[in-house]
Amino acid sequence: MLMKEYRICMPLTVEEYKIGQLYMISKHSSEQSGGGEGVEVVRNQPDSHPQHGLGQFTEKRIYLSSKLPSWVSVFVPRVFYVTEKAWNFYPYTITEYSVSFLPKFSIRIETRFENNNGNNNNVFGDRPTPAESVSHLDILVDPIPDKHYKETEDLSRWVSEKTGRGPLVEGWWKDSTPIMCSYKRVKCSFEVYGLQGKTEDFIHRNIQDILLVGHRQAVAWTDEWHGMSLEDVRELSNRYRNRPTANSNQPRTTTQAAPRPAFSRSMSVTDERSLKKMGSEDYSHVRPLHLHTASYHCPP
Repeated sequence: MLMKEYRICMPLTVEEYKIGQLYMISKHSSEQSGGGEGVEVVRNQPDSHPQHGLGQFTEKRIYLSSKLPSWVSVFVPRVFYVTEKAWNFYPYTITEYSVSFLPKFSIRIETRFENNNGNNNNVFGDRPTPAESVSHLDILVDPIPDKHYKETEDLSRWVSEKTGRGPLVEGWWKDSTPIMCSYKRVKCSFEVYGLQGKTEDFIHRNIQDILLVGHRQAVAWTDEWHGMSLEDVRELSNRYRNRPTANSNQPRTTTQAAPRPAFSRSMSVTDERSLKKMGSEDYSHVRPLHLHTASYHCPP
């Protein structure tokens, strides 16, 4: 198991980001729900935590069957989906992913948001993360894959009309006001002999990309969500959730309480470059499989 703690600063307050995070979840869910496959909300209900108080539990199914290469489809169930279970006790969150046919690939995450620039070395309160396992990600200067770059999300050009913030300049996080940090402790495990080390390292590299893109978007989209109330965002989420999808004939909600996870998250990756990096030899017919999450998803 490979553990790392990521720290990502944003020019926002924790209270502001409470709205921004919910807006991003709704927007990403809407984008994923097009084209016949997408996100089905199975449960969305209040929950409570003995330490963190009242919160919200959400369970979703993300359908990805059409993204599988044809030769893989022969060996997996006809309906392939990822189950996302999220416990939001903001500013503390728990998220769990499971893949319908790949149980040995897991990622465990704890997230906490604080109004500082990433200088809390024991943010989770149990033990400090070793310095060599801490990674500070800069949403301005750290590179992201070219396919994810958008000029409208370039924070060196970003200016918020509603807040007057931006653009960001190098070293912005040292004296920016306001500033908050997203702390994410991630434990990655892939229990397959011969591939474990390479796969876990590969997954962490991809997690960094996901975190950078997601937190850049949270800032770049500030004017879309700033000033909204919780009721506004929940109404938007309900509109997205109630839109018909290809899976609308399946049950959408239940009332059974969900067991709280031991901070676990799992997902699968099946693409040519990924498998080659893991040490596999011939997967020439594999097409990319992408999973977007918000609290992401690895939510921001």
